[in-house]
Amino acid sequence: MNQSLAHVALIVRDYDEAIAWFTGKLGFRLVADEHQPDQDKRWVLVAPPGAREGAASILLARASTARQEAFIGNQAGGRVFLFLQTDDFRRDYEELRAKGVRFIREPKAAPYGTVAVFEDLYGNLWDLVEFNV
Repeated sequence: MNQSLAHVALIVRDYDEAIAWFTGKLGFRLVADEHQPDQDKRWVLVAPPGAREGAASILLARASTARQEAFIGNQAGGRVFLFLQTDDFRRDYEELRAKGVRFIREPKAAPYGTVAVFEDLYGNLWDLVEFNV
């Protein structure tokens, strides 16, 4: 059996503001942006720089109900939700800070590597992490 994660859905308020933030602030690549008229939504995928073809990506999913809107920015109940792995922590940390990404926990050395926590445009928490080899 050969399985892998294809996409992780991230609830967003607006497709275009989310695309702008992920591509502009994080340097993600826009993988797909396709209108689905029968459902009045878009299929929007973004992936980190350097991600291999076919690697897991983020599906930017616009909230379509009040119940879904309540989870924008709080998909993991205040815990870190997503983990952005890097091969050069210091380079990417400095670049993200320079682009205005808000870090809420400063870098620290942990048994598994170097990590800092940042917020996305809606307040979801992410780890920027370089794992020990």
